[in-house]
Amino acid sequence: MAKYIVTGCYTPAAMKGMIANPTDRETATAAVIAAAGGKLESYHLTTGESDFIIRVRTDDIVMLLASLIAVGATGAVSNFKTVQCFTSAEFLQAQKAAGAIATKYSAPS
Repeated sequence: MAKYIVTGCYTPAAMKGMIANPTDRETATAAVIAAAGGKLESYHLTTGESDFIIRVRTDDIVMLLASLIAVGATGAVSNFKTVQCFTSAEFLQAQKAAGAIATKYSAPS
């Protein structure tokens, strides 16, 4: 299964709702990811450009994107960013493969 990192920001309306009715956002996030066939591996609140960072495992990026569209449509979250992430072992494998591929490429001169 591929892993993805998703970041985003809660909107002012969502924050107002969290103050009025505090809820476990990790549980809500896990449910929507599961509905799309994925698994929420971690959920963290952050400071800086994003309000949260989640790590998701899924075989279907289209369904992950569908879940993000559904959440974004509620107006509770904005500024989603999604990137695929790789383990150190996967990166080592890519480095080894790059050695073989590099011999097939000639840079412009």
